[in-house]
Amino acid sequence: MGSVPHFPDWFFAACKSPCPGDGTVARIPTMNRDQFQQLIYGYFREHPRSLPWRSTTDPYCIMVSEVMLQQTQVERVLPRYAAFLDRFPTVETLAAAPLADLLALWQGLGYNRRALMLQRAAVEITARHGGVVPDAVADLVRLPGIGAYTAGAIAAFAFGRATPFIETNIRSVFIHLFFQDRTVVSDREILPLVEQTMDRDNIRDWYNALMDYGAMLKKTSPNPSRRSQGHSRQSPFRGSNREIRGELLRLLLATPGLSAEEIVRQSGRDGG
Repeated sequence: MGSVPHFPDWFFAACKSPCPGDGTVARIPTMNRDQFQQLIYGYFREHPRSLPWRSTTDPYCIMVSEVMLQQTQVERVLPRYAAFLDRFPTVETLAAAPLADLLALWQGLGYNRRALMLQRAAVEITARHGGVVPDAVADLVRLPGIGAYTAGAIAAFAFGRATPFIETNIRSVFIHLFFQDRTVVSDREILPLVEQTMDRDNIRDWYNALMDYGAMLKKTSPNPSRRSQGHSRQSPFRGSNREIRGELLRLLLATPGLSAEEIVRQSGRDGG
């Protein structure tokens, strides 16, 4: 893929000194912001990722993709996104879905509570918003399972709203380029920079470009997000409670009505 491009020294000189956590953040001059955008867009033009949720502006489809992508790698979401929408093509069909059908389609994504929250959000959208996903961040964050990041992403990708938000790849870009000499960086320091450097006229492409650049950084250099104040390593899946929960859920979905004793017998987990 080639080496990772770096900013010239004059760019860092403009923003390094006010950034170390004293409550202030450098204002990025227009030319510097333009240089930053050219760097990100330059990579995006050469190496855009083709992802199905990027080909739609349907707010429901984008909401589904954003919830699936929470704490889950793109590669795991791709084969399940289309199947989920085939089975539940609208807010109303998701709101009315049998729980077993919902969880069966969610299998393999992990964190099954997200599926329950997504359905509750669909129920609330149906009841309070006439089945239409709201376009205001203030309304989106009131929905079950929709936090500040997911609300900002839905607002940007579905409605073209230039809303600043941070996710793991965006975080990686800003830590890598703006905080090279720092070992711990907080989102509170990053968010104003995200807002100052946004391409407000083309916010969908801008965030897609940022995410693709961040994904590239993680493959070609030590993951910059490890220097995030909120970074935590996920425990290995094998032998974890997540693996056990997934196994038990598969048994229950395959054979409803199993007794606790039968679940233990079939799972081979009797504690002995």
